Amino acid sequence: MVAARRTELGLDDPLWRQYVEFVQGLLTGDLGTSFSLRLPVSDVIGQRLPATASLAVAAFVVALAIAVPLGAAVAAATRRGRRRGLELGFAGTSVVAGTIPDFLLGVGLVSVFAVGLGWFPVAGRFGPESYVLPVLALATGPAAVLARIVRVEMLAVLDADFVRTARAKRLSAPRIYLVHALPNALTASLTLGGLMLTSLVAGTVLVENVFAWTGLGSTIVQSILLKDYPLVQGTVLVYGVAVLLVNTAVDVILALIDPRSTIGES
Repeated sequence: MVAARRTELGLDDPLWRQYVEFVQGLLTGDLGTSFSLRLPVSDVIGQRLPATASLAVAAFVVALAIAVPLGAAVAAATRRGRRRGLELGFAGTSVVAGTIPDFLLGVGLVSVFAVGLGWFPVAGRFGPESYVLPVLALATGPAAVLARIVRVEMLAVLDADFVRTARAKRLSAPRIYLVHALPNALTASLTLGGLMLTSLVAGTVLVENVFAWTGLGSTIVQSILLKDYPLVQGTVLVYGVAVLLVNTAVDVILALIDPRSTIGES
């Protein structure tokens, strides 16, 4: 039975032939067959990729929605050494929130809001309410880090000459902050945001297992435990491609928003 199985899987072939066949399969979209599920790996990934993508994108949007206005507001409030207590409180809170592992935060959220209060489902992907806890677990740390970056960039922009000129023209405060200051403060923040999105994609591996989320994260852990090598290879490959695509998209968006960031621009 072992010999027959090895022949069926092509393990009797030389390693170079196995590698060539694997690369040929990649070019045609054939990632092999899962040992444990007896299904094409591409089909398994296609079924579970939307769950992971939706979770990562939702966490990314929530992190931006929290970090950008929070960082900008704290920068405006603590500009030129004002409200020292607020600055220290923001710095301390953001450091603590940014250092808590997402899977540990997920366990705490489940214990309090799912098991204790019963406000949200404990696990599974059944509706919009099931997104709340895993999204918070993923988004809290990146939001805290990004808010600190936004604050630092915003403070630098608020002391720039063009902002002083806008104040001298007696423009309204909302126009100065939203039209002139904030767009110029987001260049570095968008770069970090792109890296943050890649970390969110990778972070789904642990968070999905905490919340029994049927995505690629739980799939890769199960396939490792079952030694399902084709499924492990295919899933890791998808994660790698996702990181490359996100980094490329961030570079393109930065070039469109700020042409000065491109090579050769003066």
